Order: sequence, then structure tokens, then C-alpha cells
Amino acid sequence: MKRVVLASGNPGKLREFSASLAAAGIDMVPQSALGVSEADEPFGTFVENALAKARHASRATGLPALADDSGLCVHALGGAPGVHSARYAQASDGTRSDAANNARLVAEMAGQADRRGSYVAVLVYVRSADDPRPIVVEGSWDGEILDAPRGANGFGYDPHFYLPDLGMTAAELPLEQKNILSHRARALRGLLRALRSEFDLEQAPVERAANGAVR
Repeated sequence: MKRVVLASGNPGKLREFSASLAAAGIDMVPQSALGVSEADEPFGTFVENALAKARHASRATGLPALADDSGLCVHALGGAPGVHSARYAQASDGTRSDAANNARLVAEMAGQADRRGSYVAVLVYVRSADDPRPIVVEGSWDGEILDAPRGANGFGYDPHFYLPDLGMTAAELPLEQKNILSHRARALRGLLRALRSEFDLEQAPVERAANGAVR
């Protein structure tokens, strides 16, 4: 198994990435378990923030590192909330909540005819802190923004993220289906393809399971 540090302490991300990357012979270790602090995310693009996090974790541990940055980009809002998605309605004391973020999104969308939005996830893998050619993959998931929330299965902006082809929001999807269709799932499949080539590995189960569902 190749040991790779995950530039995040989020247990949900660790479970998601570990389950998929273990099939590619990669043992994910959260940076928090190695005493690595959270990196600053001062940039205006997902790729810059993800790269900064990956380099920070790799430099602190001497290991290859994987980082992600993701969020919701709404056409009518010029791509907002974008990299600020998790803190779109952050209070002055630093408090954040999905409810506040969604309330601000709905308010900002008032009167907007263009309801298009995209969830975006960027994954960056670095072999070392100064890797000159990091692996960068992006996954996107297109939908529309609803004023009224629907569904209780998701988190973040999922109750307001409507998928016209399916006739439901991301929060109404069964978890198994969301894990195939989502922006992060698409990015992860792209990463697995890149790592399979990098390490000369067989196709991973998560790719075989998704084959024919979405590419």
C-alpha cells in the first residue's frame, strides 16, 4: 500500500476517499493524525486552494498528498458562492451553518431568471511538496437553484440543487445514486484513472461500478 496524506481532517472525506483509493493500493492518512495544521485557503479558485493544501500537507509530512476544494457556482451570481461556499453567510464570530448559507443564496437569487448552477470539485495529488506536475482533476454536476428546499438526504446546498433530468434535488437522491453522480464522485473517478496510469494499476471497482452510469 502506498501511503498518502489527505490534506483534510474531515472524517466524511476520509471515508469517501479511503474506500475508493484503497482499491488502487493507496492508504489514506488524515493530516490531523500526523499533527499537520489546516492550510490557509486565500485564493479565488478551487485549483489554487487545493494545490496550496496539498503542498502544505506534503511539506509537513514528506509524503505524497491529496487535497480537494469544492463548492457551488451559480451563473447569475458570477460564479458565487464559489470558493466561499462553506462560509457564504459566515457570522462575525465565525459561526457557519447550512441554513444561513442557503438563506443567503435564496435571497441573492431573488428575481433571477437564470437559475443554472454547478457543483464543482477539484482534486490535486502531489508526489512531493514541490512537485512540478501535480495531478489535477475536476468534476462538475449541473443543476438549477430552487427557492424552496426539497429533500432531507443531503447537506450544504443539496436541498436547493435541482436536477431537471431526474426531477428531484440532490437532497432527494438516495445516497448510493448521489455517490455515483456527484461532482466529487466524478472528480474521484478522474483521479483514479490518472493514478491507475501513474502506478500501472488495474481498473478500480468504483470505476467499474460507475461504468455506464456517468462518465
